[in-house]
Parts: sequence; structure tokens; C-alpha cells
Amino acid sequence: MRTKRIDRIRGWQDVKRFSIIAMVLMAVVAAGCTPTPPTDGTGPGTTQVTTQSVTPTTTIASEATNTPSTTAVTVRVYFSRNEKMQPVLRTLPAGTKATLSAAITALLAGPDAAESAAGLSSQIPSGTTLLGLVISGKTATVDLSSQYESGGGSLSMTNRLAQVVYTATQFPTVANVKFKLNGKPVKIFSGEGIMIDKPQTRADYEYSTAAIFVDNPAWQGHIVKGLTAGGTANVFEAVFRLQLRDSAGTLILDTTVKATSGTGTRGTWSQPLTWSDAKAGVGELKVFAESPKDGKPIDVVTIPVVIAP
Repeated sequence: MRTKRIDRIRGWQDVKRFSIIAMVLMAVVAAGCTPTPPTDGTGPGTTQVTTQSVTPTTTIASEATNTPSTTAVTVRVYFSRNEKMQPVLRTLPAGTKATLSAAITALLAGPDAAESAAGLSSQIPSGTTLLGLVISGKTATVDLSSQYESGGGSLSMTNRLAQVVYTATQFPTVANVKFKLNGKPVKIFSGEGIMIDKPQTRADYEYSTAAIFVDNPAWQGHIVKGLTAGGTANVFEAVFRLQLRDSAGTLILDTTVKATSGTGTRGTWSQPLTWSDAKAGVGELKVFAESPKDGKPIDVVTIPVVIAP
């Protein structure tokens, strides 16, 4: 019987919330890998990861490096909110050697209590562990334990794949992801019959992605005047609105943004965040399109952000 395709899952409701225990991570070094980066992860060990918003002086990890960091670095992990991918920040301690492996381990640990209360969840089953990770060229092969495939429901299965793909491909050095379960390559994932016989990219998870996707700033990320927000969008005529409110609820920015493409094709967008005056603290960034029928807001996404003084 023909396997189900991702574009048949819209509207399916099977979101489950699980708590994840970070386990031993082991990265497998592949001979003949490209020099930058040859691998990510070098052996057993547990990476301690803390939840923390990015401050203006925090280093954002820009590649899946195997070189120990001299300072703390911040990575994104991707959970599900309203059934769509939502980046959340995790800070890795100085000395972290395997950045991508540490990011995947942080993903498996799941959202914290405050994030869960705010509606963030992970579709990755409890007990899933990272068994190995190899980067060859720009393909990351992620080996997970068999628990990763447990449970059911097309939406849950698709979103858990998307979580790993999004987390791995935050780095420019990783373009796509292959999956293994208990060391064996996976071509058909789960009893839902999801085809993953080719390297997976973010484009394979359109229905796990909000119509207006905000990748920066992440959930509760710190922002300063002049920071460039960005992400992707697939909206009518590629046009949408971006609004920013400070901690007092005052609207300090209201602007129109145009993505590189839209109306059925996902494009990228970027927008500098500027304002004349703002009260520091937790504010809100909101993006939305306007209905071509009546002008009402549609495809609304709101995320809390911390406005720096």
C-alpha cells in the first residue's frame, strides 16, 4: 500500500507531551569526512544544558564544530507550539566540544516546566537517546534509539522528525539529515509509513512550519535595538506585518515585511528591529498576514522576547 505523504497530515491531532531524560551521547567519527567539520561528537559523556535567554554578549553557535568552545555558546532546539516548530534557546557551557551532539541532546531533554506551561511540547518519546552522529559533507546522520519510533499518529511522527531536522540544520555546515535507528538506516519511518529514504531538509516539513516562521529571535530571546529578526514565510503576495511591544505593552514597532517569495512558495525574510523608546523587560513580537478577503489578521504568531535596556 502506498505510504502516507506528509501533505496528508494537516488537521490530524495527536500531540503528546513527554518529558525527556538526557542520556549518554556518543558520536561516531567517520574516516574520510570533509575537514570542516569532520564529525560532531567524540565519545560518551553527558552534556549539562541550562535554559537561558540570549543576552547581547552571548555567543551564538554558528557551526556544528568539534572544537571545544572557550566560552559559553547558545544553540537553538526546536519544539512544537500550536503544532508548528518553535525555536527555543539552550546555553552550552564553555568547553563543549560537540556542538551539534549537545544540541540534539538538549532537544531530547524536552521543554522545561515554564515552556510546557506556555504551550511548548516535544513529540519525541521519553527515553529516546542519541546513539551516534556523523557529519559527512553537509549531511548529518543522526542515530537514535528505537524509542524514537514509538507511539503513533502522523502529526506526532512528522513533527518529531521535523524537530531533529530543524535542530541539526540551524548550522550552515549542515544542509540535511539522514536517520538511523539503533544503527540501521531508516527509509520508511514508523507504522505511519513516512518516507525518509532521502536526506531530509526543512522544506520536507512545510506543514510543521508556521506560515510566518520566526527563527530569530527565538522564544524569550534577548533583543537590542537594531537586531535583525528573520525567518521564512509562505503567505499571500509574500507580505505580512511585524509588531513589537515592550514590557509595558506599548507598541514600539509596526512595520510591513516582504519575504523573497510567497503565495504557495516559501521565501526568506529579514527585518531590523528599531524603535525610539521602549521599556526594558519581557515584551512580545507578533507577526501576521492580513486576509485578502477582509483584512483581518491571519497566520498569527506571537513569541515572548526580552527587550534589553
